[in-house]
Amino acid sequence: MPQTTEPTPGIRTITVAHSPDSDDAFMFYGLATNKLVTEGLKFEHTLKDIQSLNEDAKNGVFDVTAISFHAYAYVADKYALLPHGASIGDKYGPIVVSKEPRNAADIGSMKIAVPGEMTSAYLALRLYNKDFEHVVIPFDEIIDEVKSGRVDAGLLIHEGQLFYNQMGLDKVLDLGEWWHEKTGLPLPMGGNVIRRDLGKEMMEKVSKHLHASIVYSMDNREDALAYAMQFARDMEPALADRFVAMWVNDLTLDYGDRGREAVKRLLAEGHKAGIIPHKVKVDFVG
Repeated sequence: MPQTTEPTPGIRTITVAHSPDSDDAFMFYGLATNKLVTEGLKFEHTLKDIQSLNEDAKNGVFDVTAISFHAYAYVADKYALLPHGASIGDKYGPIVVSKEPRNAADIGSMKIAVPGEMTSAYLALRLYNKDFEHVVIPFDEIIDEVKSGRVDAGLLIHEGQLFYNQMGLDKVLDLGEWWHEKTGLPLPMGGNVIRRDLGKEMMEKVSKHLHASIVYSMDNREDALAYAMQFARDMEPALADRFVAMWVNDLTLDYGDRGREAVKRLLAEGHKAGIIPHKVKVDFVG
């Protein structure tokens, strides 16, 4: 059931859910710290890991939520994509890593730890090679799983993409590089969606304020980054800054034609490969 809050007279509460990651925290800095005038809207923030958010979205729990693009295929009846707030990697993306050097051509015979079956990273890896065996492991435990030898390889999302080599692991495949070679497009990981039953006018009003929050954060980068550091899971500031720069960029402010095409292509390829059982209509607000 949708989450509801006791209303304040004249104030409409909008529930917003996103992951406890430095890039999401950076994007929502303006709203989360009440830096913006929001015209009678009160934004109530909930932080959950992406796998939980994907599950919640199936039940329409939050008004606005971060979601994996793969998961959007299963909630497009309830939610529309906001035209901003996406994490899209241009020539980089999730990385398959191993303890010993391995060849990407051998992925089909590997046992790979993945961060969730609804993640876009998992969809992209299945598109690369559908034959590997997989085990679902919380994203922040995958490096340890690979180092222990319990799996042949691990699929890294989030900041693990930046420091796996410091942990003594080898890169097998960068899915963002592969996807760009295959399609010429960036690889979309996650976006923000909004419940359709809020109605067109409210969807557009909420969209405007969420966009303003991203702009505010980019304009006040130092302050926004300092705020985001509390969600950076012990990353050094320089590494957190690099991570945020990777996933909050021009395509976050606005997908543009290229970003929108990338989302459509990823979901269409997923359907064509038989991973997503139905065609997905990709629908943006505004």
